[in-house]
Amino acid sequence: MAEHSDIVFLDFEASSLNKNSYPIEVGWVFASGGEESYLIKPALLWTDWSSEAEATHRVTRERLVAEGRPHDEVAKRMLDVLSGHALFATAPSWDGQWLSKLLRSAGLPRHALRLQDTDVAHENAITRILQEAGVADDEIAVHVKDILAQARLKDEADGAPAHRALADAKRELRVWRDVQSRAENLVRKRPL
Repeated sequence: MAEHSDIVFLDFEASSLNKNSYPIEVGWVFASGGEESYLIKPALLWTDWSSEAEATHRVTRERLVAEGRPHDEVAKRMLDVLSGHALFATAPSWDGQWLSKLLRSAGLPRHALRLQDTDVAHENAITRILQEAGVADDEIAVHVKDILAQARLKDEADGAPAHRALADAKRELRVWRDVQSRAENLVRKRPL
């Protein structure tokens, strides 16, 4: 299991959800503190664009061209800062595709960084707390399921995702902290 300082929540926004889509924004936040976010200037061959996606993330292609950082600079920055850390994303299949496209387009190995599902981070955090408290293994799975369900309900009640990379990464960090708090409360309330 990754230590707290090793955990990073990451999110991408993209040009569309088509097979030719590309990343337009990336944001990440370390569980231990520290965050970064970048609009990504499209590479020359990145031409896909969806007005529906633009309506969701509210970033125009013109803004990317004018304000975005070159894609290769963003990819190199990600490699420099995120290598060796456990990276988590809510949609690792989509985010992984965009990460791979960004790395490949910058001439970097496409598997230099790997994403896991945020549910893994949440489940690992709950399990660690319960195991350290001596909760029986057969009880842990039930508690993990209950705590995740409660945390998801709270997250949904907080409203829809912002569909901006850093805000959505921070949201996952809040959920991660929430599940830990719920697990710690459960441990405190358990009979000895």
